[in-house]
Amino acid sequence: MSFPNPSLTIGVEEEYLLVERETRQLCADPPPDMLKECETRIKGLIKPEFLKSQIEVATSVCKTVQEARDELAWLRRTVAEIADQYSLAPIAASTHPFSEWQEQVHTDKERYNILAEDMQALARRLLICGMHVHVGIEDNELRIDLLNQAGYFLPHLLALSTSSPFWRGENTGLKSYRLSIFDELPRSGLPQYFDSFTEYQRHVNVLVKAGVIKDASMLWWDIRPSANFPTLEMRITDVCPLLEDTVAIAALFACIVRMLYRLRSDNQRWRQYASMLIQENRWRAQRYGLDEGLIDFGKGEMVSCSELVDELLELIGEDADALGCTREVAHVRTITDRGTSAHRQLAVWEAALKNGAADQEALLAVVDQLIEETVRDI
Repeated sequence: MSFPNPSLTIGVEEEYLLVERETRQLCADPPPDMLKECETRIKGLIKPEFLKSQIEVATSVCKTVQEARDELAWLRRTVAEIADQYSLAPIAASTHPFSEWQEQVHTDKERYNILAEDMQALARRLLICGMHVHVGIEDNELRIDLLNQAGYFLPHLLALSTSSPFWRGENTGLKSYRLSIFDELPRSGLPQYFDSFTEYQRHVNVLVKAGVIKDASMLWWDIRPSANFPTLEMRITDVCPLLEDTVAIAALFACIVRMLYRLRSDNQRWRQYASMLIQENRWRAQRYGLDEGLIDFGKGEMVSCSELVDELLELIGEDADALGCTREVAHVRTITDRGTSAHRQLAVWEAALKNGAADQEALLAVVDQLIEETVRDI
């Protein structure tokens, strides 16, 4: 079956936590005027998140990775400037190092009120932030075909993005504790395999007709066909404090999608692996990040993330050239060499403790680092 050429446009969504500059605690109820000013200056590209201590930005539909990077830099810069007027600061991290979820308040909005009522304590614990990347795939059948294949690469993307090692003041031992929280929700995790868009839609319609969900936007899988845009939406990644890490991961996903489409156009496809295998790598990325490697299913052995990334970059080389993002994608090697935000957060915390800081002082140092990194190079 042939498909029309996809546009391969790119869009990136980021969720930030709002912290008080003095205490570095989350701001449970930011001033309404702050959000109003954000909405005035960033029309249509910003909105409140489920918890009032969160805020979400989204680029417009971008034709290039560079365009998406410029918009993200502007969005971060503008949010930071406005927040600073209210003695607040955004941090692009998937968990706050020590704030308590019990002290947060959810946004009074119909969708969020329904979520709070349906999910109860599960929703109240959603003190987590993520990064979503949309790639334009206009054909419904092609979107499902690529959805089925792209799952293999999700653990790789997660491992590169981890930024949530702490939860309620404790080192969790996981590089991405965020997923432990998110996986408690129904309709989360890896998507199942669908033979066609019609089959996918039929399953969605069962849930809608039964009144379980309003629409497909309530499927919170690691990757999904967007319910609102003609895109394939990658959702597994933590949000990255450093903008260049965000851009590199977004570019890598776009290149993976193009590579899978290129193979499909040549009547080839990526090998389909059982969810139990992908789930194992997903757990390894969640637990260890880049540190302990992932399973190479073909070899049946563990391979370092650095080696896997090198192989992946070689695989998508021509796609990066075609999308004009070779430099941005190459930055993922920098991530594997120096580590993710989770590594840096733990290093700051451990160094502070070693120098005699109390545990809470060490956690404050982590927040200070996240504040600084979120606005670096923007």
